Amino acid sequence: MGSYKIGKLAEAAGVGRDTIRYYERTGLLPAPGRTAAGYRLYSDGDLERLNFIRASQELGFTLEQARQLLTLKASDTATAAAVLAITLDKVREAETRVRKLTEIRDVLQDLADNCPREAPVSDCNIIAFLAEKRRPKK
Repeated sequence: MGSYKIGKLAEAAGVGRDTIRYYERTGLLPAPGRTAAGYRLYSDGDLERLNFIRASQELGFTLEQARQLLTLKASDTATAAAVLAITLDKVREAETRVRKLTEIRDVLQDLADNCPREAPVSDCNIIAFLAEKRRPKK
């Protein structure tokens, strides 16, 4: 079993030291043991936990969702259905983001396709569109 000081753990997990400290403060990472000199000392399990959190974030899960997934992972009674529910919520969020990004891309492409390239900026349809665009009410 390996043991890591904070710098080595940060390097192995690809995160910053402040990230590790933050995860400790928020309970995502358990408080580590300490050396006689007071240095934090982490285990392979801590590294695995950090890697799990990072993998979760790369798929778009929030830290709170990563926490929920870690809790489910450690549970003796939870079923995969609970993990699936969290994942399907994330799928729906991703689909919404993709739809919005597709709409933005389509508008940008239309503006680019209709740009009077050699005209003065005062005649630019992109500038006119941006100047006239009103923000939707929230």
